[in-house]
Amino acid sequence: MAMLPISPAPFFANKNRAFWHLQLAGWGGVLVLRAMSVLANDQPVELLLLVIVEIVTGFAISLILSVIYRQLIRRSALVTWGVTALVLMGSVAAYAAIDSWFQGIYYSGIRETSFVQRMVALAYLDGTLLGAWSALYYAINFFLTVEEQADRLERLEAQATSAQLAMLRYQLNPHFLFNTLNSISTLVLLKQTEPANAMLTRLSAFLRHTLVSQPGTKVTVAQEVETLKLYLDIERMRFEERLRTEFNVEPEAAKACLPSMLLQPLVENAIKYAVSPQEEGAQISLTAQLVGQRLRVAVSDTGPGLRDRKERANLPLALAGAGRTVSTGVGLANIRDRLAQAYGDDHRFEIRNPPDGGFTVIIEIPYESADDSAQIGAPVKPAAPPSVSATPIPLTREPSRSIGTTSA
Repeated sequence: MAMLPISPAPFFANKNRAFWHLQLAGWGGVLVLRAMSVLANDQPVELLLLVIVEIVTGFAISLILSVIYRQLIRRSALVTWGVTALVLMGSVAAYAAIDSWFQGIYYSGIRETSFVQRMVALAYLDGTLLGAWSALYYAINFFLTVEEQADRLERLEAQATSAQLAMLRYQLNPHFLFNTLNSISTLVLLKQTEPANAMLTRLSAFLRHTLVSQPGTKVTVAQEVETLKLYLDIERMRFEERLRTEFNVEPEAAKACLPSMLLQPLVENAIKYAVSPQEEGAQISLTAQLVGQRLRVAVSDTGPGLRDRKERANLPLALAGAGRTVSTGVGLANIRDRLAQAYGDDHRFEIRNPPDGGFTVIIEIPYESADDSAQIGAPVKPAAPPSVSATPIPLTREPSRSIGTTSA
């Protein structure tokens, strides 16, 4: 039999109801203890009536204190604690006076004690009760205030992370849009309406997908591959046979989750630096497999890689895009930032550039199965900021600059 998911509400979700529950439970416990003391000491049962009156009196006084404390708790510390001490002393005096008066009536003719003597004797017990009640009231309310501030800070951090993820996710390389629109314009001028219409339709489908899917969400590898195919269909109309692709995705890896639009910049990078500069084009390969409890995705190309040996040896020049087409600074830096936001240090981002050519980017992240339906379409949970000892990136083909603009 399937069990319905239960999400228990916090005890203090409804503060008013929680107050009354604690109020009744606390004073009810005091009543039980006082009653057990009377019965255990073989005192007259009629004394229980006096105990009940004392508890009801304390209950009523604590309600008045709650109204006063609710106003004092918002004041400065000096005002709060100073006025609280005065109010508490007055409440203890009133509580002890009422108890003393009722005990004078009950013990009339039995005990020869004055009103003041009874009041002083009872002030210790009544002061302990009201003092403990006041301490609990302030402690619980201060705890709730700290919890609310922590929750508010966590929400603000989550919103900031979500905004940063959205900024990174929406940074499509404008070169792609310009080149595609120029190709469509050329096809229209040549009166090749069918290819132009097909290219425009594919561009619309791809852009619609990128705008509809929420930034900071996770998708399966299979869904990410379908998005890449939309993008590659557009580019293939520009490069034709020069652009060759190969996808090797294991069945289990296809169900794994990863941040949406994570791989598109890698493929775009490969087209820009491998397919475009070579007359014969290049092949772009994507491999996804499970390695233990981790998902490993590799995107490689058969392009020239880093052409100059000095570029391989000189990391700052390689990061600055020396010897290559001027970069927008989005591609690989974008992916590094998104992985750091989503997984902290619990990820691997490795670049391989063999001396004989080719370029490979390997991403390894914790495995999350799509069988858990809550993961699909759910925002990526922000991870702890990466430490300084994160895996270094040896070489890239995009400059590592901080990203300060977004593109819709």
